Amino acid sequence: MMKSMLNKFGLAVASIALMATGAQAEDVKSPFEGEGMRIAHVRYLSQGDFPELYLSGVRAQAEALGLELDVYDARQDASIQRNQLEQAIMKGYDGIILQHGFTDSLKDLADMAVQNGIKVVAFDVNADNAEIPQINQDDHLIARMSLEQAVKDNGNAWKAAYVYVPGIPPLDRRDEVFEEFKKKYSGIEEVARFGTLNNPIPNQVADQAAAVFRANPDITVAFSPYDEFAKGIKIAVDEAGLTDSVKIYSADISNSDIQAMREPGSAWVATTATNPAIMGQVSVRALAYLLNDMDPGKQVTVPPVLITQEMLNALDINNMNDLVDKVSSFSESDVLAAEWMPLP
Repeated sequence: MMKSMLNKFGLAVASIALMATGAQAEDVKSPFEGEGMRIAHVRYLSQGDFPELYLSGVRAQAEALGLELDVYDARQDASIQRNQLEQAIMKGYDGIILQHGFTDSLKDLADMAVQNGIKVVAFDVNADNAEIPQINQDDHLIARMSLEQAVKDNGNAWKAAYVYVPGIPPLDRRDEVFEEFKKKYSGIEEVARFGTLNNPIPNQVADQAAAVFRANPDITVAFSPYDEFAKGIKIAVDEAGLTDSVKIYSADISNSDIQAMREPGSAWVATTATNPAIMGQVSVRALAYLLNDMDPGKQVTVPPVLITQEMLNALDINNMNDLVDKVSSFSESDVLAAEWMPLP
């Protein structure tokens, strides 16, 4: 799996996943080394670059800690993720990382895992259990920074297309901010709301967006608070010849996103993101705290960075590796980087 990922994303992914922000692996001996401790990564979302980069961070930090890792991939199917979590509990893993998903389909099993002595952390999914730390990007700040850039670029009165699927905690948190913005700026009008997580996400969203743009030619801003949504909007904008009249604002970042934003005349002008690999590393660090009988906190948050098309062009950023090298606020995080913990 790792080999195919590196082939797909190149050395950029490897450099991010193997990046250290604190103690080096050779400097500190992991308390789990040689203990045969096993963890499971049960992920709902796998479509797109973000979850693949996130997984690379999970793998790198688990390896540095000497934890045996198994990955369960539900491919955006809540029932499959539920069955996989049940399997992980029955197999008796020492720890479980939940990545995305729905509270209703996971909560009772997450409770069961905790009751059976399994340490659990949750990334971008609300497990609704006080003993399960929630690992989050600052989703409110992610949406706020992108929307503030949209106001800066377009003023405080425009017609918007909005791509949103409810029930996913990070998208729900970003939606809260969009609702606040519409109240703050009465001139911002949401003309159309749509979205899907069906595979392939960009193509499915593009089909929806094409119909929206045909029906609403006066839309000038598209807010797509997930980069796979933004890819779909860009496909529709390009095919409709609207690159001069529509601007796209999003969340998350990847190699393909950077390339799309830097295309001549691209409508995709800004995104706000955290480093996905660091988010994966931080999730494993939180689990390591629990496995070491320490408290990582109930909410573990990593702040984001605004990335504009203008920035990418000015700094000649062509890929994630360039972004890490040239934007220090994106490349480093000491969140949960304890002295006893070897890092990748």
